Amino acid sequence: MSKCPCKKVEACMGSHLPVYSTLYRHNQSIKEIIMKIAVYGKGGIGKSTCSTNISVALSLRGKKILQIGCDPKHDSTFTLTGFLIPTIIDTLQSKDYHYEDVWPEDVIYQGYGGVDCVEAGGPPAGAGCGGYVVGETVKLLKELNAFYEYDVILFDVLGDVVCGGFAAPLNYADYCLIVTDNGFDALFAANRIAASVREKSRTHPLRLAGLVGNRTSKRDLIEKYVEACPMPILEVLPLIEDIRVSRVKGKTLFEMAELEPSIAYVCEFYLNIADQLLCEPEGVVPREVPDRELFSLLSEFYLNPDQGEGTGNLEELDFVMV
Repeated sequence: MSKCPCKKVEACMGSHLPVYSTLYRHNQSIKEIIMKIAVYGKGGIGKSTCSTNISVALSLRGKKILQIGCDPKHDSTFTLTGFLIPTIIDTLQSKDYHYEDVWPEDVIYQGYGGVDCVEAGGPPAGAGCGGYVVGETVKLLKELNAFYEYDVILFDVLGDVVCGGFAAPLNYADYCLIVTDNGFDALFAANRIAASVREKSRTHPLRLAGLVGNRTSKRDLIEKYVEACPMPILEVLPLIEDIRVSRVKGKTLFEMAELEPSIAYVCEFYLNIADQLLCEPEGVVPREVPDRELFSLLSEFYLNPDQGEGTGNLEELDFVMV
């Protein structure tokens, strides 16, 4: 697939991997695969930050990566490209939906570390269906013969799963990856996503790869939930301010680490996730915890800390059902 040089991001490393990558280009024995991953999680939990850094980590392992942002805000790939790239829907509208008039360089932008980026975009706020947009994005990429040119395609999906439209990327994925933290709301959202994976697995070869805990000082509530709904915990990232700052700076942690070697250790967390994914984990078909049971489980953890392993208290609870 050809790429127009003028569409490459000037601030990124372009067609070559960063100098920092020389530290990580081992594990070349991992077999060649084609893998599609859908990243979900509660809104604002840090899915895009996790997605972009995982994409770079996979690229550093020698894989050709495409990250597809599935959010009308079209900011999933911002830290890879340094700007908000045009969306698939915007491009199709400008071409009056004539697919034959769209070229790869119109919609695919190369970001940091050689990661290719696409933003699906979405309908106007309060109108249309996000699932339709995802379908149109995949359709166009297939028309451009681009969908199957990558080793790994990563879908970064907005928020929780509340309808079939938001769950549309699961139709194309081999694995679902859930980003959470050690809080009540994020785990409740994770449980809803787990239910969607179970439902989609009835008709698609989909598995849940596991949970990624993002920016959390504890993991006790995560472990409590996993006891009730068994699934792998791929990694738990500590409460590191640089992770949040990277989003503000519009850079991945890997790019920041080139100028700030002191934060290079943070990148190891994402490389660990990438290595686990490249080993093609068996994954699970989760059986979600019923809503009322989950509320009781998580609330009890806070309200009666002496009965569990946690040290939480009532002040840490986001809300209580009464």
